[in-house]
Amino acid sequence: MEPQSQDLKTTPSLSLERFHISEDYGFLLPNPLKELPDHYRPWMEIANKLSHLIESHQLRAQVNKMPLLNCQFLKSYRQRRLAHLVLSFISTGYVWQEGEREPEEVLPRNLALPFVEVSKNLGLPPILAHSDLVLTNWTMRNPEGPMDIRNLDTVVSLPGGESLRGFILVTVLVEKAAVPGIKALVQAVNAILQRSQDFLLQALQRLRLCIQDITRTLGQMHDYVDPDVFYTVIRIFLSGWRDNPAMPAGLTYEGVSKEPLKYSGGSAAQSTVLHAFDEFLGICHSQENADFLHRMRDYMPPSHKAFIEEIHSAPSLRDHVLSSGNDQLLTAYNQCTEALAELRSYHLTIVAKYLITAAAKAKDKRPSHPPGPPQALEQRGTGGTSVLRFLKSVRDKTLEAILHQHG
Repeated sequence: MEPQSQDLKTTPSLSLERFHISEDYGFLLPNPLKELPDHYRPWMEIANKLSHLIESHQLRAQVNKMPLLNCQFLKSYRQRRLAHLVLSFISTGYVWQEGEREPEEVLPRNLALPFVEVSKNLGLPPILAHSDLVLTNWTMRNPEGPMDIRNLDTVVSLPGGESLRGFILVTVLVEKAAVPGIKALVQAVNAILQRSQDFLLQALQRLRLCIQDITRTLGQMHDYVDPDVFYTVIRIFLSGWRDNPAMPAGLTYEGVSKEPLKYSGGSAAQSTVLHAFDEFLGICHSQENADFLHRMRDYMPPSHKAFIEEIHSAPSLRDHVLSSGNDQLLTAYNQCTEALAELRSYHLTIVAKYLITAAAKAKDKRPSHPPGPPQALEQRGTGGTSVLRFLKSVRDKTLEAILHQHG
């Protein structure tokens, strides 16, 4: 039975806008800025030739000459997000310029002070995270053109050339592919609140199609990212200074704190998309993995983290499906869960190719080109987890959520 119209008004409904999530771009920042106010030219000059400065071992010297700039001229949210992107890229380049054997363990005050200030203002950590690498780091070559990889570019880059560009932009396209699923999830939560089985069924079917599309989109990694370049060149810059054997003490942010601070590196676990799907489908991860995933939420823009928490506190979809006695709903729920497990299995095969197989290849070549590939990180994800074990467990827990037919 459909509820009466007066009930609909009193039902608290979930909306994207309240959490600064775009109807068109999801968790991506819509139309990110590429330029900061003129006051910040010293930052932008370094950011615009960052790859060259790192590769020619000149970045640290350039940063040391940089003036200490005040953040007060960053007037808008989008300016602050670009400032965070620029400072996070410069910082990771500064730390890892000489590779993992000679990390710089002190971030100089002219970089550390503004970086920490902008971070506090945004509620983001002072390290390169998914919100910088991907969500703020894309631009359309032709604004009228389609959103495909040929029409996209990054705003700031690092060593790794075309493979780095591919890695970032395929991930941008994955975030874009998730948009119909995020909308379907919101419609589904509202359908449960309004007790509309039909709307719920349609929303679940749209969610499944979206998850399958995300898996297809992720497949573009194979076309645009070379595993050897990813492993030997790019990966170090996504490493953090927590749970990292190369920097056991963490990083000292000069002028901010006497003690070194520890932050995890960039990781797909910092994308809000799968957290939202997990909460909605009621998937429970092992304690250790759940702790890691929860910690990764602190690396998201606070409004995105709040969106996940809102889904968590909404009525349970699993309970609703079980108590409805509706086999169509149960099937639709299971198809979403299976699609999510397939996405995770596919992610596993990609990680195996780009980390494990590439690591083995790099080992064979090791003596020939010092400083050589990263050793300390061999079996670990950039977030600091033991990566394959983590991903397998997360996939298996997704499969365990499948419900059995009634009767």
